[in-house]
Amino acid sequence: MNKKFLGYSLFFVVLVIVFLLFVFRGTNILSQSILPQRGTVQNFSFTNQNGVAVTNGDMIGKVCVVNYFFTTCKGICPRMNNNLKTIYEAFKDEPDFLILSHSCDPERDSVPRIKHYADSLKVDTRKWIFLTGRKDSLYKMARFSYGVDDPKNAVNDIKDDFLHTQFFALIDKNGIVRGGVYDGLKNEELEKLKNDIKGLLKEKRANFVNGAFNNP
Repeated sequence: MNKKFLGYSLFFVVLVIVFLLFVFRGTNILSQSILPQRGTVQNFSFTNQNGVAVTNGDMIGKVCVVNYFFTTCKGICPRMNNNLKTIYEAFKDEPDFLILSHSCDPERDSVPRIKHYADSLKVDTRKWIFLTGRKDSLYKMARFSYGVDDPKNAVNDIKDDFLHTQFFALIDKNGIVRGGVYDGLKNEELEKLKNDIKGLLKEKRANFVNGAFNNP
């Protein structure tokens, strides 16, 4: 009886292992980098420099760097985006890499204005996308999805709210916010960001995202 029970037990264990291998085939669950997970990119829909809608779905399968700026900024933004351009130059030929720059001042940053700004940087806007949209939605993503600004900075009246941050967020191919926040004004933080991007580019996209199975 004991031998029979042991045989059934071993068979069940093998069956479970085979099932797990089938379910997770093509994923990188065991080979992910050690970068911590900070959250998940929430649903959004913003407008890019060409007037085309961009959603969180466009990030899936891409390693993305996210930041916030505004076109009339004379303070940190020019330096921050010049530094971000070094990241762009390092990875612009990677098919699975993308930069998303969101406006902090969407009332002024119309589609033509961000188009002019993007053109001034002389970058491929298929690889570095500039976004505008509703102010409350943009700020919500910054604080509660990407974590590049403290949620405590939010004020009750969105008209009185203003977001100004030099921090970058890093998103993996599954729409997961990874690593920490990266100070876009510090060279050592930019180097760390480059190394972390390299690590995430080596990871495969999982067959499931946010608990739902998807095709790779």
